[in-house]
Amino acid sequence: MTTPATPASRLPINLHGLTRDELRALVTSWDFSPVHAARLWNYLYYEAVGALDADSMPDIPARLMQRLQSECTLGILPIAHEAHSSDGFTRKYLLALPDDRRIETVLMRFTGRVTACISSQVGCAMGCVFCATGQMGFARHLTAAEIVAQALHVQRILKVHGERLRNVVLMGMGEPLHNYDAVMRAAEIMRDSNGLALGARRITLSTVGVVPGIMRMANEASPIHLAVSLHAATQKERLALVPAARRWPLDQLIDACRYYIEKLNRRIFFEWTLIEGQNDTEAHAHAVGKLLSGMQAQVNLIPLNPTTGYAGAPGRTDAAKKFQAILATYDLPSTIRQRRGIDIAAGCGQLAASV
Repeated sequence: MTTPATPASRLPINLHGLTRDELRALVTSWDFSPVHAARLWNYLYYEAVGALDADSMPDIPARLMQRLQSECTLGILPIAHEAHSSDGFTRKYLLALPDDRRIETVLMRFTGRVTACISSQVGCAMGCVFCATGQMGFARHLTAAEIVAQALHVQRILKVHGERLRNVVLMGMGEPLHNYDAVMRAAEIMRDSNGLALGARRITLSTVGVVPGIMRMANEASPIHLAVSLHAATQKERLALVPAARRWPLDQLIDACRYYIEKLNRRIFFEWTLIEGQNDTEAHAHAVGKLLSGMQAQVNLIPLNPTTGYAGAPGRTDAAKKFQAILATYDLPSTIRQRRGIDIAAGCGQLAASV
């Protein structure tokens, strides 16, 4: 079967939004051998080429390249702004979308690994009061291709130094479970063993607590990690920080988390942004311990990244260590996250808001 030529009014096919099977089906529908689809996929992901042309893809036949150039495009996102942290480990990129909107992607180096923090939406509808993205409101969802393109952007940078991307966190701009289908398609593409080959356990999705999405991940046995932004252990305190708690109250969220753990026999990471005097006291630590007692869980303690739209200050190191010690008495493992890129507005949405 041959696919007719794409009408001028139809948007080009973004190759970075196709799974490997879909790319093969497209190429074979044009009466080309699936061998060429495999080579094309290799160029797109293993080589992470930045252009759709014969120089970048010399093994692709000229006739197929002409068809690709006339009907397809690549999800290459130009850099609108770039900032390198003085810590030497963090780079933040403001990437331009085709509609002139901007999204953030962060490259973070840790001992033995490099992590890409990528966005799932332009802005965010969840409105968390301490988050710069939440303060800017929601503009639109990203496509799967636009999500994948961010991981490939980091991969191209690493490739220059002979490195490969091994970790992705969906913790940038947006609520991933508000854009469920595109995010899961992007995760499938990034996980393909013949492409970026990111292991499922090396992709972490962070949600503010979208209960239907958590349930769907459990029921569909999604293989990627789940992180839940908790920040408070009572409904009243959580609602003051996370307006989405009105729609999905804390008790419903915890029930969904327990269901996820029981269904998949997999732990959940709970994120706790430490705000001085508001949720970093010993009493708060005991409340978290009681709330999560008996669950397969790990708590990530994250000092607040201050934003101009929120007056709170980051929790102090001594308070974080006391918090961690108390969690240990409830058999809850925890980590105190390193603060990275403070000097380049590395917190979610901060660069986009400032540029």
